[in-house]
Amino acid sequence: MKTSRIVVAASAVLLLAISSAFANPDMLPKHPGYPMGNAIDPVKGQSLANDPGQTNATGVGSLANAAVFDDSHSKQSLSINHDNQRILEKPGAGVLPRVQGPNITIEPPVKEATKVTATPQ
Repeated sequence: MKTSRIVVAASAVLLLAISSAFANPDMLPKHPGYPMGNAIDPVKGQSLANDPGQTNATGVGSLANAAVFDDSHSKQSLSINHDNQRILEKPGAGVLPRVQGPNITIEPPVKEATKVTATPQ
């Protein structure tokens, strides 16, 4: 009984090894591989690449997929502020933006400074 299990297991392993050795490489999925191109070994004349003629895996598609990978997690989505819809122009830091509606100006808090004469004591 024990011997028959060993024989069955060994034959299964042997069949699995034989089937992978005689597999049709044309049935394998096409994918971008290493950028070896059609490089040939000068001694034996065999191809140096596992998949000769394939393009580089770090092509434009790979870079684009890597760029959008974490967008849904890291994207900032703020709630809509309805007051920002009135803004016509944002002139810059420290200056009030131009908005639809009344033209509001803010006067500086100090118009003129008082002069103090320095008298050493």
